[in-house]
Amino acid sequence: RSSYSCCYFVLPCCFFDFHGKYSRRQCKKTQYREYLDFVAQVGFVCGFHVEEDCLRIPSTKRVSFIGKSRTYPAAERALIDKQITQFINSRRACAVATCDRRAGFNHKDHSDAVCKETGSEPPEDETETAGTVWMPGFQPREKVEQIRNCASLPRDFVDEVVLNVANLLLNAAPQKSCSDKQSGNMNTWNQGESLSLREVAEHLNKETLKKLKSEYGGLQTLLKNNHQVFEVLNGKVHIRDWRKEKPPSKTKPEVKRRLSAEAFKTRLCWFFIHHPDGCSLPSEACPYAHGTGELR
Repeated sequence: RSSYSCCYFVLPCCFFDFHGKYSRRQCKKTQYREYLDFVAQVGFVCGFHVEEDCLRIPSTKRVSFIGKSRTYPAAERALIDKQITQFINSRRACAVATCDRRAGFNHKDHSDAVCKETGSEPPEDETETAGTVWMPGFQPREKVEQIRNCASLPRDFVDEVVLNVANLLLNAAPQKSCSDKQSGNMNTWNQGESLSLREVAEHLNKETLKKLKSEYGGLQTLLKNNHQVFEVLNGKVHIRDWRKEKPPSKTKPEVKRRLSAEAFKTRLCWFFIHHPDGCSLPSEACPYAHGTGELR
């Protein structure tokens, strides 16, 4: 209904109708095939020549539909739009009748009357006319989709949150004795404690939390984005110890090995700059630069 010149491609996956889960009506077909036929029918009702194709993808649901041309001239657009409105209303009335039957009410006669696939009259309280709204409550996506995965947050803000969370984890761990540190024992490197996301959030100020809540995933996404510093697993956050990281596999494809080599020493090591014990790895083993002199 966007425009007469609109074309579409759809890859049906989850079984949903216009107003909720799709209800099966034919037992002689598989659920997937029945749903595919329904999606194709939507294209036909909207006046498209619907083509079916099977994608070459590793998925059990790979049947797609393409609508590239219309079955009617542009002058009949208002008539087809009215037909689409009636079709949507018929699906809505059918969904209501199905819910009522599941709730224990007997609406068999009513549902049989309104569940015809096409040509159903809209309910009396529906006064939609062609060209008004797509569906009540429908809000199309904005033309420019806002990036909300914490990647567009100001760098200063992200750095401040990372430093605050890291200090919180480090200060939560019991301090090692001076004699242990002077003995050169590698176990004295302070990895900090493991805290839940909720415990970490409780120590952040309200302004920071408000800013993070507007992003998808919030605090968890921001910490996961900072892979160099943190590891988030099962709702727990702890500081990453690069000594425990598995060495890169020698069986990696040549392209991936070349890309990882090209990224070596291209960013400063956060631990070298901010951690009280410095980096847990020697400079030659750390994938990050220990100082600006090592930057590539």
